Amino acid sequence: MRLLVTGGAGFTGSNFVRHVVEHTDHDVTVLDKLTYAGNTASLAGLPTGRVRFVQGDIADAEVVGRLTGDADAIVHYAAESHADNSLHDPRPFLDTNIIGTYTLLEAARRHGTRFHHISTDEVYGDLELDDPERFTETAPYNPSSPYSATKAGSDLLVRAWVRSFGVRATISHCSNNYGPYQHVEKFIPRQITNVIRGIRPRLYGAGRNVRDWIHADDHSSAVLTILENGEIGRTYLIGADGERSNKDVVELILSLMGEPVDAYDQVVDRAGHDLRYAIDSTRLRTELGWMPLYGDFEKGLAATIDWYRGHEEWWAPSKDATEAFYSGKGQ
Repeated sequence: MRLLVTGGAGFTGSNFVRHVVEHTDHDVTVLDKLTYAGNTASLAGLPTGRVRFVQGDIADAEVVGRLTGDADAIVHYAAESHADNSLHDPRPFLDTNIIGTYTLLEAARRHGTRFHHISTDEVYGDLELDDPERFTETAPYNPSSPYSATKAGSDLLVRAWVRSFGVRATISHCSNNYGPYQHVEKFIPRQITNVIRGIRPRLYGAGRNVRDWIHADDHSSAVLTILENGEIGRTYLIGADGERSNKDVVELILSLMGEPVDAYDQVVDRAGHDLRYAIDSTRLRTELGWMPLYGDFEKGLAATIDWYRGHEEWWAPSKDATEAFYSGKGQ
């Protein structure tokens, strides 16, 4: 297939592009606006005969229409995705996550293009820490930040375009990704790069908040499985049974990096901090036969630490600005 991957220079998008190149014969066009979270260095070394990069905005109907006409499928990763940033300035999240998705859906409708929409488990809100339940495809939406609210809105647009216009679309909701090429503003790479730089990691509040972690390689393989074999109109949840509290993650990072497990600072909790996410990926596993390779979170985290240790030239340019931003907020 000829794939148009939006946001393909970002964290999960670039990992998906690399996965496609390694495991298929598909050709890829990456469309990325190159905001602070996009980095063409994340695509370095990929074959130019199979991967083409176009800088542009998914809300630009002319660019999107032209690229969609040359594609068999759109894999829509592009999003403003940092919940903290959405609390500071929600407008870019509306522009990209709502208007951008609408623009892509209209192009897919005109050209009859297969469409896969990457969403998040944050649209479901959060769970209590002692709740045995996990999110399923039928869980009600209950977003708690401008980020998750705009992602919920984009999901509803996709479902409406499937039902109203017959767009051949699927949706996936993933748990928290970690792995190579993740911006240092995010929780795991921020702590890893802090330790590398000799800075004490920072933990929001008591660190009891729980996230369900999945390695970016596993997320990529799940998305490819859904794209190639998923049922049109279906929603699939992607998870690897990786529930860990933020406190446990920080302490494991410190342990794996040879530091005392209590060598971190607690900072004021962020506004509206969701308590717990947990994914039930039974449908994906039973209907499509997908299974994660990184079932051992500690092993995947160790590999991620090794990657950041070996690729300081990739993350260093954005590290100082990120820490200055958080220091100004006391975080």
